[in-house]
Amino acid sequence: MANSFDSNITRKLARIFLEKFESARVHSKNVNTQLLTGRFSPSSGDTVDFKRPTDYTSTRTAAGDISGSSPSDIITGKATGTVQNYFTAWVDFNEADEAIKMDQIDQLLAPLATRICTDLELDFAEYMMQNSSLLAGTVGTAATTWDHIAEAGAVLQATGVPNDRPWCYTVNPFTQRNLASNQRSLGAGGVAGQLIDTAHKKATIAQGFAGFDSVMTATTLPNITTDSEADRTGALNGNPDVTYATAKDSMTQDLVVDGFGASLEIRAGDKVQITGRFALNQSTRQLILDDTGAKQVWQATVKTAVTLDGSGTGTIVVTGPAIYEATGSYNTVDSAPINNDVVTILGAASTTLQPNLFWHKDAFSIGSVPIKKLYSTDTLATTKDGLQFRVSKYSVGDANAQTIRFDLRPAYAVLNPFFGGHGWGSA
Repeated sequence: MANSFDSNITRKLARIFLEKFESARVHSKNVNTQLLTGRFSPSSGDTVDFKRPTDYTSTRTAAGDISGSSPSDIITGKATGTVQNYFTAWVDFNEADEAIKMDQIDQLLAPLATRICTDLELDFAEYMMQNSSLLAGTVGTAATTWDHIAEAGAVLQATGVPNDRPWCYTVNPFTQRNLASNQRSLGAGGVAGQLIDTAHKKATIAQGFAGFDSVMTATTLPNITTDSEADRTGALNGNPDVTYATAKDSMTQDLVVDGFGASLEIRAGDKVQITGRFALNQSTRQLILDDTGAKQVWQATVKTAVTLDGSGTGTIVVTGPAIYEATGSYNTVDSAPINNDVVTILGAASTTLQPNLFWHKDAFSIGSVPIKKLYSTDTLATTKDGLQFRVSKYSVGDANAQTIRFDLRPAYAVLNPFFGGHGWGSA
């Protein structure tokens, strides 16, 4: 006799799948999330736009006469969300039928939900890494103390990132161990003891600590393996475009360079700095000074991997552009980078790096694109923060197969690259 399913089988599966998926989320749970209903269509292609906030300059006058001054320009930028590939997991009817009859549906669905969640978390964390412009610590130096975590919080604050939404920081499990042994007061009872208890139960190590709303552990932090070419210092070959109008939609910048090692492959996620150009607070537009009074060199992140030619020449696309205009409304550096400025790709050659990540909740957005229904029995299930799954059961006559599949199709967007960064320890 053929398998017999209740008419609401996909609803049962969706409910359990959603529960298991939610329990495994870390990065995707702590950014701007939304269901993009009505935002995508055949005419919109694979992108959707989010408006960026505007900024202005004020004028100071003794008598209040502004007749000789010019008003601030209204320049609106947009952040573009890009639809990603489908994340899909599936099983055949017989497996699902047997699991239901034996009351083992949790055991069947938990690995499926965990697999989709793990793949999504790793994919999105890599996107975050490649689109976070800030840097705390020294590239390649492990974060081993809470001081190192707090440095990232100081970087966010000194950059002018608002604290209107949560600030988050993720580390790998070994860094979590170092932090636990370093902060020996944790576990002594009271609030500190509660933090350790929480760490044993879920990803959160600490809340409201080291400048962050949440410090968490994650196994889905991405890696970068640097190229074997040791010469990672070159120079600008020409003056880059430093206008906000050019950068406002992508928040990226092209740096034409030369003088690097031959055929150096610069990886997406590598950090770049330009000597002598210093970063500004995005709120006050003042220089960022560290605890010693030293100015902070402007740094950015390589967005797209590129291999330079045989003479070490090419174009690097970075996120978190160096903007310098006379009005100063959107400036990110104290002076414009120019031809022959020294450019360095941070980190040693032939090294596998895994930066910690820190961010403001509105640094990034992840939305799910509603998926068209198949000619099958479908159920749509949505998480509380707007990620939507489709659960389908159907048969393929030619293949003589019956299947249940789970689908998610996300879209990623960078709302502000200056709201996120790579976290390291200090040498």
